[in-house]
Amino acid sequence: MFQLTVLYNQPEDPAAFDKHYDEVHAPLAATIPGLQRYTVSRPGPDADGNQPPYHLVAVLEFESQETFGAGMSGPEGQAAVADLPNFAGAGTTMLTGEATTV
Repeated sequence: MFQLTVLYNQPEDPAAFDKHYDEVHAPLAATIPGLQRYTVSRPGPDADGNQPPYHLVAVLEFESQETFGAGMSGPEGQAAVADLPNFAGAGTTMLTGEATTV
C-alpha cells in the first residue's frame, strides 16, 4: 500500500473551506485512477482546548507507488492538485510513502 497524506492548515474561513472541500475537492480527488481508499478526518481540540495545527487530514491509498504516480500525473490527479489554491490558501503539507499494517 502506498499513501498520500495531506495535512491542511487551519483556514481563515473554516465554513468556506469545508463547503469547497466537501462539495468540490473531495469528489474531484475521488476520481483519481487507482485510488483504493480515501479517508478524511477533522481533528478536534486537545484535552486543554487548544486547536490542532491542522483543520483536515486526508489519506489517499493506492496499491503501489507506481499506481499513485500514474493516477496523480493523469488529468484527474492534475485537476485535484490544480484545485488546491481555490480553497487551501492557508497551506498544506503533503507526505507520501509506503504504509504497513502494524
